Amino acid sequence: MRRARRIVLGAGGAVVLLAALDAYVVVTVLIDIAEDVGIPLNHLERATPIVTGFLLGYVAAMPLLGQLSDRYGRRPLIHACLAAFAFGSVLTALAAGEVMVVAGRAVQGVAGGALLPITMALIGDLWDEHERPVALGAVGAAQELGSALGPLYGGVLALIPSTVVAGVELGGWHAIFWINLPLAALAALAVHLTVPGRPVRSPRTATVPAEATGSGQLPAGTAGGRSLPAHATETGDAPQGRSTSAHTTETGDVPQGRSTPAHTTGTGDVPTDATAGRSIPSGAGSGDGPADTLQGRFAHAGGRVDVVGGGLLALALGLLVVGLYNPDPAKAVLPPWGLPVIAAGALAAVIFVWWEIRSPVRLLDLSGTRKGPLLATLAVSFLAGAALLVTMVFVQFTAQTLLGADALGASLVLARFLAALTVGALLGGLLARKAGDRAVAVAGMVLAAAGYWLMSRWPLDLASAGLLMDLHLVVAGLGLGLVIAPVSSAVLRVSPAAQHGVASAAVVVARMMGMLIGIAAVSAWGFYRFQSLTAHLDTPLPFGVDAVTYQRQLADYTAKVQAALHVEYTEMFLVTAFICVLGAGVALLMPSIARAR
Repeated sequence: MRRARRIVLGAGGAVVLLAALDAYVVVTVLIDIAEDVGIPLNHLERATPIVTGFLLGYVAAMPLLGQLSDRYGRRPLIHACLAAFAFGSVLTALAAGEVMVVAGRAVQGVAGGALLPITMALIGDLWDEHERPVALGAVGAAQELGSALGPLYGGVLALIPSTVVAGVELGGWHAIFWINLPLAALAALAVHLTVPGRPVRSPRTATVPAEATGSGQLPAGTAGGRSLPAHATETGDAPQGRSTSAHTTETGDVPQGRSTPAHTTGTGDVPTDATAGRSIPSGAGSGDGPADTLQGRFAHAGGRVDVVGGGLLALALGLLVVGLYNPDPAKAVLPPWGLPVIAAGALAAVIFVWWEIRSPVRLLDLSGTRKGPLLATLAVSFLAGAALLVTMVFVQFTAQTLLGADALGASLVLARFLAALTVGALLGGLLARKAGDRAVAVAGMVLAAAGYWLMSRWPLDLASAGLLMDLHLVVAGLGLGLVIAPVSSAVLRVSPAAQHGVASAAVVVARMMGMLIGIAAVSAWGFYRFQSLTAHLDTPLPFGVDAVTYQRQLADYTAKVQAALHVEYTEMFLVTAFICVLGAGVALLMPSIARAR
């Protein structure tokens, strides 16, 4: 059984890694894609939907599509998501214009966003409470590995030479998306061979499939089509002719002649006559089952899906992104529709919060948690996500436009930051055991702020910076890396054990939301600054002047554009430094623990 579960974990981790790679792979080739779909270098703001479209789909799909696997089973939903992911990859690879490439990326995001919660739910089905954190950590590691390897992975694939077959380009940046077809097919085959195919019912229903039990088979004692629930342990088979409730005791035993109902009372407790006069709370027992994973606690009561909450969240994020997107930032940071659309997004967010407070069916159930410390910790994850994606996109831009590096060369520059991020994540976990989560998170944000401040002082002749540029990237990466483990640990610390799955996933969701809103907001300012700095420049033309004069005018124009790009990038790094300072202040509100002796 252990070997079979490890194989399942490997297959699940592979699909999460595949989606995570594509979340970040595009930053390496964004300029190349922009050029191929007709976006000029001085209007890169039109390329931001290629990034935000994926992230919006990713975040919006997580709570809703993940929940559908409770109803239809993990394997069918993973297959559907992989098929949609492959379809989105084809759309992106074939794109000849902005709309098609954004649509393809959005489809990829929706499919990729659902793979993480479904995989986490699968872990909840097959691992008990004590072993589950290790499995969840492995999936989390696959997600983080995708962020670290994504840019370099894209840079390497983009080196594939141009190859046209039947009029279709297969090389260059297109190869990044074409290769997803065989990878998705292999992942689907692995999932088909290893992941149980029966649907896993909500813990509030009485039937669960064989794969949710410890033996991998339906219990011998079933009656009326009702079997052992998801929350029973491997040894807790129900005696023949009797059924148990969704939440049994840790041994899974029910006194003879008594059967507990499949649905609890409104308070979540089984009636007192269910077990010799003793009430069993709905959360009692081992805490196993899909309710403890992302979509199980995210969005169901009695097997229902919080469609309204999911729709409101997607609407709020979508409106904020649309309000921040300015296709012509020459005169203002925001487009003419910006303020009213942003206000509508804020209103949708308020309605979402109101709905989540009042609705019995919630995307994120915060009952039993210390809400203040939890929200502060998620806010730190949000701000760290914003800083992370701004770095990944604009360090890449800086290397390609100011250093003249190609896609792979620019990804190698970014690799300094990502390597330091990985090392910082390991150090953060070790230091948090000694100094506490809050102290390490604050220190990490302060260190990151220092790194970004140093990056904001990069010279125009960036090649002359030499090792100082690498050092600054390492400082920023170490700082953000230090935050990762304390944030995850603090969220688990303030959450009940039964909600550890959803709490861990909430950290990822908060970070992805930070990436989405952060890149939209910071890039809006940056592109406005670039346009304002270059509005007075006239593009030289090779007409009416001799070749020498034209070359001199072109060189002068190029130098001024380079100077404007330098101002844009350094100011954006300075804004990111302030984001990290804000993150350090918010981190002071995180829960603290006694230091280990």
